[in-house]
Amino acid sequence: MADHLEASVTLPSDPASVSAARAFVVGTLMEWGLPEGTEASDTIRLIVSELATNAVQHTFGQSPTFTVDVRLDRDEHVCVGVTDSHPRFPKRLPAAVQQDNGRGMVIIRWLTAECGGRLRVRPTREGGKRIFIELPWTASWTAPVEPVTAVGQQEQ
Repeated sequence: MADHLEASVTLPSDPASVSAARAFVVGTLMEWGLPEGTEASDTIRLIVSELATNAVQHTFGQSPTFTVDVRLDRDEHVCVGVTDSHPRFPKRLPAAVQQDNGRGMVIIRWLTAECGGRLRVRPTREGGKRIFIELPWTASWTAPVEPVTAVGQQEQ
């Protein structure tokens, strides 16, 4: 594989774009060797879903589009980011507000840490922000998840 692979797509800030963002990232990672249906693929799909949903819901019309990018460096690290043009950075909401929503960044941070990665938020030159995750790219990621069967039940 090449030392460096990257791909990106710009989508309208519309709820329908969330599924397009997920499909783009999962499809790109499949091309690079991460099969769909692995635990890593499912985790990244959820993270992208949260990032894209935030870009659509929390930019209040100030970012008509958002960009999703994926980068793989030397088969060591995968980076997935979402960039929008809204200047406000995400904030943790008070617990009372988090009853029904507001947990996206908490979910992303937890999932990223569970995979041994990190979450970053950086301003863009244009005044927006890029929220991205960096995860280790490991050989175990490319192994399909074994089906789980109940005790005493045989797989058919």
